[in-house]
Amino acid sequence: MLYKIVHTTSYIYSEPVSICHNIARLVPRSFDKQLCKKSTISISPQPGVMNEYEDFFGNKVMYFAIQQEHKNLTVTVTSEVEKVNRDNPEMNLYAAVPWQEVKDLARQSTTAWLDVHQYIPETIFTAATPEITAYALQSFTPGKPMFDATFNLMQRIYQDFEFRTGFTTISTPLSEVMKARKGVCQDFAHLAIACVRSVGLPARYISGYLETIAPPGKEKLAGADASHAWFSVYIPYMGWVDFDPTNNQIPAAQHITACWGRDYADIAPLKGVIINSGPHQLAVSVDVKRMV
Repeated sequence: MLYKIVHTTSYIYSEPVSICHNIARLVPRSFDKQLCKKSTISISPQPGVMNEYEDFFGNKVMYFAIQQEHKNLTVTVTSEVEKVNRDNPEMNLYAAVPWQEVKDLARQSTTAWLDVHQYIPETIFTAATPEITAYALQSFTPGKPMFDATFNLMQRIYQDFEFRTGFTTISTPLSEVMKARKGVCQDFAHLAIACVRSVGLPARYISGYLETIAPPGKEKLAGADASHAWFSVYIPYMGWVDFDPTNNQIPAAQHITACWGRDYADIAPLKGVIINSGPHQLAVSVDVKRMV
């Protein structure tokens, strides 16, 4: 399937901004399950400095600076992404690996596990409380397969927590999310990651998009029309397997991956520094359409 993604971010400043420095992670990744065939970036006003590079996690990053006075900033990224459907026979062969065996393997210092190690320690966004650890252990029971335990955790988050926009911000701690049992996709992804890491297992944060218009006969997924987030766990011999607790499903054709890292802070879509003394307004729109 081929998708066209248009992601627009607009800032309106109450006072003129004399200079701003920005880092954007808005170009979808290419890997075995998808191919970013084309991506164009439009920035207004025109930056005086632009550089592109890959970050530590392999995400595409653009740095740009605007060194002229301006009261508006608009960044639009238009991408064409092809989703690649691949059979995964390993899913049936290795889905039964117990999670405790994965934990033991994750302690190895072999080259194959070096990349996985960085996704085990907790971060500020994924710090586990005793309540979170107890919640995780309801899914990660002794001898349970890694896949089944994670799938059960995904289902429980979907059933136990209410999707409520505007209730949290990116800085809301997980302890408040646990207490209120409501939040948005970023909260649920961070919560799932905190649970997985609390039992010594690797998990990573995924940012991306969902198809805006659902296929005929299908319901629109929660999180469409905006950036979406889910999580992934590492299962030996299978690799990284994605889970979407917001929609209670294994991400497939309708999920388009943009970036991945340890948490949201690693892969924020757009962040920067401005010289300005007043407040600003932010608007973000995302449109994902199936082309083929």
